[in-house]
Amino acid sequence: MSGGHGRAALTDADVPAWWQRLGLPGLIDIHTHFLPERMLRRVWAHFDEAGPLVGRPWPITYRTAQDQRLATLRALGVRRFTALTYAHRPDMATDLTDFALDLAAAEPDCVPSATFYPEEGVVGQVERALSRGARVFKIHAQVGGFDLREPILDPAWGLLADAGIPVVIHVGSGPVPRHGFTGPDKLEGVLRRHPDLTAVVAHLGAPEYAEFLDLADRYPGVHLDTTMAFTDFFESVTPFPAGLLPRLADLGDRVVLGSDFPNIPYPYAHQLEALERLRDREPRLDDAWLRAVCWDNGARLIGDGAGPSAVPLSAPSLNDGSHDETL
Repeated sequence: MSGGHGRAALTDADVPAWWQRLGLPGLIDIHTHFLPERMLRRVWAHFDEAGPLVGRPWPITYRTAQDQRLATLRALGVRRFTALTYAHRPDMATDLTDFALDLAAAEPDCVPSATFYPEEGVVGQVERALSRGARVFKIHAQVGGFDLREPILDPAWGLLADAGIPVVIHVGSGPVPRHGFTGPDKLEGVLRRHPDLTAVVAHLGAPEYAEFLDLADRYPGVHLDTTMAFTDFFESVTPFPAGLLPRLADLGDRVVLGSDFPNIPYPYAHQLEALERLRDREPRLDDAWLRAVCWDNGARLIGDGAGPSAVPLSAPSLNDGSHDETL
């Protein structure tokens, strides 16, 4: 994996020096996943079997125990991260939210995270999560197989819009479209009714990049996360059009760092490297843009926690190869 233009590829061990060079106190990653162990094993098994579906293997780079994954993020200097869960059938959302909020209570650098699902009692799911301090929600229309515009969800969207709480939404058609459930029109329908909703479009909306940028132009609460975007893995199948890069620069205050850790088929550092090399294609995607994406915008959405002191200087080394340990 090349760093481009003769640059050596960034490694995980290089990441702290990378954000220090930018003058940042660390990184804020709005799109990371922590799940109950049994569910996580099933998710990983799905990725292991996804080759025929997505057309290529999707190996999990950080297939380690939860404590090791937490240590890895801290060693990278990720000061605030999420525990995004997502229900794919009824009667799951409450337990998943409880898991994520309990994790945040035990690990203060984890942002209190929650989910909900289009089922009876969904308003109660959101109200209970908010009462427990949830600061970010995740919903996955593609995996869940539902339309964001379902009437039963409407009061929940209204609650979240009024509360100003961001919702990370996977509604783009990548990596595999689900007819009737994915696409920008689904989110647009929600935004017409709730124009103040703080919606964070996962994966920059891949592959419908232009259409989701259009929504961001029309609705000031729409943000885009960088999850997997511009990486070699994504660019080989859903490349971000060069002509849209100026628009991404114009939207610099509403692009936030996301990674999909741990479910990524490359080292964490490659996401940062992929963002940094954008300046070779659009000069305005410079250090100031990176600072906004990797810290300022995330801090505004979900807070910066306890700041730099939240991660001890004795955080585990990333040179020990421990992220290759398979559960």
